[in-house]
Amino acid sequence: MSAYDVPDDLDPEAAVTAAQAADDQEPALPEPVRQRVIALAAGVMGGVPLDELPMPLRRVAKFAPNRRARLGGPVIAMHLSGDPLLRQRLATRVVNDAGDLGAAILEGLAPAAADPVEVAALAYLARPDGWRGLVTDATDAVRADAEGAVASERVRDVEQRLARAEHDRAVAKVEADKLRDELARLRDEAAGLRDEVRSLSKALRESQAKERKATDMLSAEKGRAVRAAADHDAELRRLRARLAEAETAAGAQRQSAKDARAVDDARLWLLLETIGQAAVGLRRELALDPTDKLPADFVADTAADRPESASGAASARALDADDPARLDQLLSLPKAHMIVDGYNVTKRGYAEISLEQQRNRLIAGVGGLVAQTRAEVTVVFDGAERVHGLPPAPRGVRVLFSKKGETADELIRRLVRAEPAGRPIVVISSDKEVVDGVRRHGAYPLASDTLLRRLARS
Repeated sequence: MSAYDVPDDLDPEAAVTAAQAADDQEPALPEPVRQRVIALAAGVMGGVPLDELPMPLRRVAKFAPNRRARLGGPVIAMHLSGDPLLRQRLATRVVNDAGDLGAAILEGLAPAAADPVEVAALAYLARPDGWRGLVTDATDAVRADAEGAVASERVRDVEQRLARAEHDRAVAKVEADKLRDELARLRDEAAGLRDEVRSLSKALRESQAKERKATDMLSAEKGRAVRAAADHDAELRRLRARLAEAETAAGAQRQSAKDARAVDDARLWLLLETIGQAAVGLRRELALDPTDKLPADFVADTAADRPESASGAASARALDADDPARLDQLLSLPKAHMIVDGYNVTKRGYAEISLEQQRNRLIAGVGGLVAQTRAEVTVVFDGAERVHGLPPAPRGVRVLFSKKGETADELIRRLVRAEPAGRPIVVISSDKEVVDGVRRHGAYPLASDTLLRRLARS
């Protein structure tokens, strides 16, 4: 029995009272209808004068329409259900805004194509005759739609599950096929491995047999090695005995050689003493005055240019060898004179720097060599590239530049020819013409690399 049904045995006044109570009772609205009612009321609330609104709704009316429904929804719903006058004021505006649908609702009609939620919200606000039926019908339609949506969702879920199950079945079938293929492959591999194991076992047995044979051979070889070691030790003892005898004989020979050398040293000393006394007598007989100039100085004065005068003395003659030790031996001879082909040396050793730096480096190096050996040193450069204002040469180093029309090679040969026969003259050059020329005049030529290695050692 609905709220509008009255029992037949009820008193007429009681029936009227019951009907009024039923009309005053607010129906339970579905949530979509309730939200739509609040949204319609909030949308038209801004057009109602503030003095016609309850105090709690005046602040809500100042919000934007979307914020009214969101922030003031509970307050609006409470006043709509408890304030008929407010509901009537708002309903008039809502129905006017709804147009034809609002007019149909006022007449108690619900167009078939109309949204049930919209119909229920308008009927709730306008409350025409039969509005509860409109609300109930719309509520039932909303519930039916919700239940249909739930059913459709369930159907879709079932369909998705079926699709996933079908997909899983297909995947499982593919995986099963793959596993069968993999199993067949593994079986083939296992068969191959069994064959390989049989082959390896056979090879292992053969290797073990060979190992036993090799072990036997090793034992035999060890025996032979032990016997050979014993023979070797015996031979070693015999050799040691012979070595001791040889050392004894060598000691006797060394003593004999020492005695013979002592006799030779005495004879040599006597010969040198005789030569020295003869030289003193010859110097006294010739009455030679001491001189402060050397043969190379005369050549320098007449056939060469030099940035500054330099003095030095040396002499010696050596073997034709490129070992720096041979250069030291030659320069240690009395009155040795070393003549250096300047650019031939620097361009082999310092070609990456400028000519000025090459000259300075070479002159500084031979200056250190003069300080060690006390030999006379002359460095010759081609005059075509002469540079004025060179720094002073080190003590004992003579620096010369060939004059115009003459090369350094010619100046070197002139210096060699000026020296007396018998004086040790060392010429540093890798120029074949220079080497051949000075060798014919009794000089000892050494390659440029010999001097470069000697300077590097310093």
